[in-house]
Amino acid sequence: MAEHDTTNDTTSDTTSGGTTHGTARGAELKERLGTVRDRLDAACRAAGRDPSEVALLAVTKTVPAGDVAELLDLGLTAFAENRAQEASSKVTEVAALRPAAAPRWHFVGGLQRNKVRLVLPWVTRIESVDSPRLARTIDSEVGKARDRGERDAPLPVLVQYSVDGDPDRGGVPDDGLDSLVDLVAELPGTEPAGLMAVAPLGWEPERAFERISEVFRRTRERHPGARELSAGMSADLEIAVHHGSTVVRVGTALVGERRLTSE
Repeated sequence: MAEHDTTNDTTSDTTSGGTTHGTARGAELKERLGTVRDRLDAACRAAGRDPSEVALLAVTKTVPAGDVAELLDLGLTAFAENRAQEASSKVTEVAALRPAAAPRWHFVGGLQRNKVRLVLPWVTRIESVDSPRLARTIDSEVGKARDRGERDAPLPVLVQYSVDGDPDRGGVPDDGLDSLVDLVAELPGTEPAGLMAVAPLGWEPERAFERISEVFRRTRERHPGARELSAGMSADLEIAVHHGSTVVRVGTALVGERRLTSE
């Protein structure tokens, strides 16, 4: 893709939905994406893995739809959001900006049960199922969507594993993980695609990701189809790749400390 022309253009990307194509912001995103991809390729080589084994999930919470449109132009296809209402509006804006594109939208972070209906029309995968009640709500809403003719398959979900068991950070602790994955597999509206995890604050990263890797292996033994491990972010993606992550969720390194201008 050709370099963007940034001459005399530093302000046209300030609206929440405006495209950044050809702007200073667009050039910044291109440079950031190149750096992230270089890091990811190097991490895979160091771990003896094929780079095609690890997907890059762009965390675009609090960034405008124009940034997502630019990242689509740069070849990214998977985006993560963690606020149901913000994301629903952004999905619509991106569709208007890039009608020919087919982005895949993931929901990460805590999802309130009363917001499941809001995200279901556009979400490709929910990565933060951490309770039986949430799993059953998703199943129920998928069933209703099927009855309306809006869905014809279960929704893939990742069960969020809590490494340290801290209830304030989300996720299910070790003693409840197996039963929750089993439930997701049993419900007709959900499909266990794997695990999501975050290295806890205060833990040595190696210790955290070793534990995450062990639990993921156990999960795959019980459910061979649960192939995805979404682990690793901007600061620790190299360690996550070394320990078997198949998806890295990158926000800050990719988009910076961007915030929607409406907030």
